[in-house]
Amino acid sequence: MKQMLLAIFSALFFGASAQVTVTSATFPSAGDTLDYALDNDPNGLTIATPPGGNQTWNLLDLQANQTLQVIYRPASAGLYAASYPGADLVVVGAATETYYDKTTAKFAVLGFAGATPISLGTQALARYTPALVERKAPLNFFDISSQNADLVLPFAIPAALLDSLNLNLPVQPDSLRARVETNRLEVVDGWGKCQIPGGNYDVLRVKRTEYRTTGLDVHAPFIGWVDIEPFLGAGGGALAGFFRTDTLVTFRFSSNLEKEDIAVATMSNDLATVEQVQFKNNATTGFFDVDSPGAATIQAYPNPAVEWVRFNCANLPQEDYTLKIFNIIGKEVWKENYKLTGSKSIRIELDDFKKGTYLYSLTDSQGNIIGTKRLVILKP
Repeated sequence: MKQMLLAIFSALFFGASAQVTVTSATFPSAGDTLDYALDNDPNGLTIATPPGGNQTWNLLDLQANQTLQVIYRPASAGLYAASYPGADLVVVGAATETYYDKTTAKFAVLGFAGATPISLGTQALARYTPALVERKAPLNFFDISSQNADLVLPFAIPAALLDSLNLNLPVQPDSLRARVETNRLEVVDGWGKCQIPGGNYDVLRVKRTEYRTTGLDVHAPFIGWVDIEPFLGAGGGALAGFFRTDTLVTFRFSSNLEKEDIAVATMSNDLATVEQVQFKNNATTGFFDVDSPGAATIQAYPNPAVEWVRFNCANLPQEDYTLKIFNIIGKEVWKENYKLTGSKSIRIELDDFKKGTYLYSLTDSQGNIIGTKRLVILKP
């Protein structure tokens, strides 16, 4: 009788869903490509439900306004790897490289290298102290965690910016550093089913509330680092709006079977409005197609590329084709026509290309797109 009552209770409580534990097996590894889509204007979604279990979050009406592909590589593939000892992975973006530390208990951001904020046109290295934890394992319902992390980003002062500041200091400053203090609280407050286009997943829901406070210091000989805010004129001049505290609230739906977050919903601070949803891209069309067996395909290797890249084409009907390369804003920067059939490789030298992220596309003579994908070019 006791076993029967337990079985009946379990059926009523768990229903068609199951309470999962998310493990470190879902942490990204070198060689992983995570595919996401973004809905920048979601409507009619119910995400901020009361805490609890055995829920269903119906996000089937999400639209893919944009697609996003995150490629994790060994840290050694980054140009700035030596500046991040202990890093395991790197994601190479159009302007920055982000370095990660991975253990069996956490997946954390160490920092990033590349372009500085507020469009200063210089390069810098930024590090979190301590590393900012993005994922934890194991993750269970009712888990609560908090973290404080400081990001410090020093860089030389461009002359134009220095002249515009008009700081009342006894000596001329020589460098700046941006400070971002992150205070984060995470609560695993729900579990159940999350339905997105192309998939239905058992998930945990994590509510993340994050406060980011920004500041700026100048460095001057014999003085050291000084908070710049008290020395700015009325209105802050060129740095107006830089000094503030922002609040970011997200609901994150995590599965124990997928490396992508199933969905990440950015909310208004009062939780009344869903402002954006990033979700696992299960689509088989768009920039990052999943190639069907026997379908015509194109793939770049190596990617990232440094001195040259080879485009490997397969299953091509005999046809005239055009291979194009675009920069990240969609401007065509290279084009060549070929007569191809079957499996062919096309090698091009990258001497005339700058470091950055590009798109490459192969089309046939009727304008049908065989594939459009990303190419990352690195330069020593």
